[in-house]
Amino acid sequence: MPTIGIIGAENSHTVAIAKTINIDRLVSGFSVTHVWGETPDDAKDAQDRGLIPNIVEEPEDMIGQVDAAIVDHRHPKYHLPAVRPLLEAKIPLFVDKPFCYRLDEGREFLARARELDVPVCSFSVLPKQASFAQLQEDVRELGRIISVVSTGPCDIDSEYGGVFFYGIHQVDMVVRLLDQDITHVQLNRGEQNHTATLYSASGAISTMNLIGEGRVGFHVSVIGEKGRTDRVIGYDENTYLTGVLDFCRMFSTGETDETDGSILTPVAVLEALEKSQESGEKVEV
Repeated sequence: MPTIGIIGAENSHTVAIAKTINIDRLVSGFSVTHVWGETPDDAKDAQDRGLIPNIVEEPEDMIGQVDAAIVDHRHPKYHLPAVRPLLEAKIPLFVDKPFCYRLDEGREFLARARELDVPVCSFSVLPKQASFAQLQEDVRELGRIISVVSTGPCDIDSEYGGVFFYGIHQVDMVVRLLDQDITHVQLNRGEQNHTATLYSASGAISTMNLIGEGRVGFHVSVIGEKGRTDRVIGYDENTYLTGVLDFCRMFSTGETDETDGSILTPVAVLEALEKSQESGEKVEV
């Protein structure tokens, strides 16, 4: 049975993934067997709630013990450094969203993964929900996209990477709907709620509503030359299952539908939004 190690335990995703595989047994043939936590308490909590047999002292201690690995920190700056030794050991990797904190780091990592022939993928679970899949199907009837408007929670001053931390969910959806066509961005700061304007080479102009207060879910509107469609992006019964099935399939086959573009374009957009937040100016992606 293929074994998986998870690096990072402060994020709720760790327990959710382990529970989906180890407790609910919704992914045939896999087990989460090792975990590393930011603190001993984090690791023990994940072990207990996810029924993970082993805790390791360092991420590289998983080498030789697992067949694949997941890295899952709240702040993306820790993702790639934590799994670099595992990449060099040719262990397949799922990197939780966002893939990394800096585009150049991500490009170099994926280039090294290709050199070593190691499968790597990364995504937000939002585009994996059935509601988003239905939206994508509906959008195919609209012809050329003129604008995408998304709404969702985001604290642009979060200690876990600012706009990166929760902004990735909207960015990943919008990037996919616009077929990665985003050339410039501008973040428009309010008090607790903000907007981001996204420009496309096609002429499309899009908006993300980054809501910092209240209880807000995710919603997307797409306007095309033949009409518009609107959808609340609701969660599947198990929010994580489709994503877990995706990366476990990659662990088994070495193949993934994700590309350098789908993995890195959201990082490029988020990095440009961070720069725009600092400068107040429109920034090239």
